Amino acid sequence: MTLLSRRALNRALLQRQFLLERTDQVPLDVIRRLVALQAQEPNWPYVGLWSRIRGFTHADLTTLLADGQVVRSSLLRSTQHIAAADDFRRLRPLLQPVLDRTANSPYFRRNSNRLPTETLMADGRALLDAGPLARKELAQRLAARHPGRDGRILAGEFELRTPLIHDPTTASWGSWGNRSSITVTALAADTIEPTAIHELIRRYLAAFGPATVADVQAWSGLTRLNQVVADMGIELRHYTGPDGQTLLDLPDAHLPDPHIPAPVRLLPAYDNALLGHADRTRIISDEDRKQVMPGRALVRPTILIDGFVRGTWSFTGDDIRLIPFRPLPTAEQQAVNDEANRMLPFLKHRRAS
Repeated sequence: MTLLSRRALNRALLQRQFLLERTDQVPLDVIRRLVALQAQEPNWPYVGLWSRIRGFTHADLTTLLADGQVVRSSLLRSTQHIAAADDFRRLRPLLQPVLDRTANSPYFRRNSNRLPTETLMADGRALLDAGPLARKELAQRLAARHPGRDGRILAGEFELRTPLIHDPTTASWGSWGNRSSITVTALAADTIEPTAIHELIRRYLAAFGPATVADVQAWSGLTRLNQVVADMGIELRHYTGPDGQTLLDLPDAHLPDPHIPAPVRLLPAYDNALLGHADRTRIISDEDRKQVMPGRALVRPTILIDGFVRGTWSFTGDDIRLIPFRPLPTAEQQAVNDEANRMLPFLKHRRAS
């Protein structure tokens, strides 16, 4: 099998993530290509698309959310993502076991005399059948039905077990940080059309490959995929990775020249390019990873220089603060400054009331 270096994997990832060169494709097609964009905070997917799409504007994504072509909901790894609505309807059933596993975790067992799942599902559905509800109100109504139990935990478990679509207003560009006022609507069961696991793996490789089975599992949260991949046989091409591991890819997927220059990019918090693999050394060293991901729930915005994470950044509301991990040569520092200056007007955008 052909041996691929870490740099070759880096350039392949950048190309498939539209980070080697911005694309002219429309945002909906880009979102479909990436499968889903992590959206723990609603503004960050906008930043991720700005870094990938030439001429991207806030309205490009806001309109897709308002029209229902793109939705925000719990998806990969039980976390909030945006995805094309038709993809969400197909992927959510396939990923539901992962969300159910989270719903069975100790946090959701904290309610004394835990409510049977069937009862919770029936009550939650009944409440949302009457129309959309704010998360806070859903929690209050569930608590009222089941005194002595924490309504926030009940609502959180229900959201994991049932496909709930976030209101476009609170799922789109606005104030920074997580929003407590999110309104949710239950997805009608007759609109769900589950896809096959083989298709999910192909979609993953198109956006993140070449990759190992462990990488697919880390990205999706699904487990025991070795046999599934083995059954795909000649559908996949095999490479050897820099540490001797077997890498999988689509047979017709292009691998760019490992020596092609990579431009500076500022990636948002929780960007999928950093979270798409079990082994993330194709884009960030283990040493630097500790500064970007200091805890399980935090992934800071990052600076890519020559394709690899070389620092973090933050937005203060008026300016971008750049925090390289090590002193940069003058030319690299200037390139980072230039990209930050290009991004700043985008970040300072205020949504029209």
